[in-house]
Amino acid sequence: MQDMLLIIGKTLQSAKRVTGLCLALSLSALAQPPHDLRPTGSVQQPRVVGYYTQWSVYDNFFVKNLVTSGSAKVLTQIDYAFAELSNNQCASADNYADYQDPLPADATVSGKADSQAAGAFVGNFHQLQELKKLYPNIKIVMSIGGGSANPADFSTVSDATHRKAFVKSCIDMYVKGNFGPGIVEPGIFDGFDIDWEYPASTEDEANLTALLAEFRSQMDAVKKGMTLSIASSAGSWAYQYIDFKAAQESLDFFGLMAYDFDGPWNNTTGLVAPLFHAKGDPDPSNNANYAVEAYLAAGVKPEKIVFGIPFYGYEWTGVPATDHGLFQPGQPLGSGSSYNQIIPAPAGFKKYRDPKTMAPWLYDGTNFWTYDDPLSLGYKSLYVREKKLGGVMAWDLSGDTPNAELLKTTADVLTFPF
Repeated sequence: MQDMLLIIGKTLQSAKRVTGLCLALSLSALAQPPHDLRPTGSVQQPRVVGYYTQWSVYDNFFVKNLVTSGSAKVLTQIDYAFAELSNNQCASADNYADYQDPLPADATVSGKADSQAAGAFVGNFHQLQELKKLYPNIKIVMSIGGGSANPADFSTVSDATHRKAFVKSCIDMYVKGNFGPGIVEPGIFDGFDIDWEYPASTEDEANLTALLAEFRSQMDAVKKGMTLSIASSAGSWAYQYIDFKAAQESLDFFGLMAYDFDGPWNNTTGLVAPLFHAKGDPDPSNNANYAVEAYLAAGVKPEKIVFGIPFYGYEWTGVPATDHGLFQPGQPLGSGSSYNQIIPAPAGFKKYRDPKTMAPWLYDGTNFWTYDDPLSLGYKSLYVREKKLGGVMAWDLSGDTPNAELLKTTADVLTFPF
């Protein structure tokens, strides 16, 4: 295992990542996990998928940042989050951010200010358009729904009465580029990501399968080779209503949300995204490997599982010192913070690491943070290689550091030619 950890450190150093040396220096202090993930050769054309959120622009995280951080050089796909469901149709959740917000020169990919003319095509969509000129091989996919969407709306649009018209509305808007009156800009989006959280009945299960088949049929009629994925749960309570074998016939991949195993909905601390079952966790299914094995057992092809990673973490306070705060009672604080806000750790915090999962946490005697860091993500990349999965998927890109430390680390270990 120690050799494996050294591989991660040397990989990062070979890739000239600033984090590499720091990781290599810290390896000798780690206990030996039982899961020795040996590299088995590069994943064949691994997917490196990242979500860019519509609202990031309001926090001064622009599409341009994907260029300046170096993220665009390693991304194979950007999922734009989100389109919404309105009156059984696809619709923009924020017209202004999507294509009406004229950005100043210092916020654009090209370095030129957006047009101020009435009706000009500007905003995030125009910036994605500009990004594709620089990186034509990046696929840009519209993600529909999200955690704030009403799952009942998906139940409605996926039924036989509305299905065809709903899919047509999505294709008309996002593939054919009919964004608004007088605005027709095709060619930006290369497919769809369906984020239905979550199907909750056998009827939903059948309708999800039919909805994906309808998307595939209508997409193929416009252009072969477009991308179709779903954001799928790591919890059996949700994925029990996905017909994996049938769904994968239409899908390029399942974006397995291998995170949110513990968070502010619990009054007990835990790990946001443990790879394996951590000692002390009362639930043996509360980890990513359990979900991956369940997907594989259900007949999902390994290359159609894209492993989700979080660029954020959660906090509790009033946590007793037993086991340095891990799996202890505590009061949740907030709804999460991005990695770039969590580090560097404030004075008084000490970093710990679970020896079985490689997951880190911070604890200062009363406050507890759970998150992923470069070492835990490097370990996950080796896992993806060992399992021959399809790649990785990050939520969300704005949570990374200005030099994309997390994304680059993940991609480096995933693709390094061992």
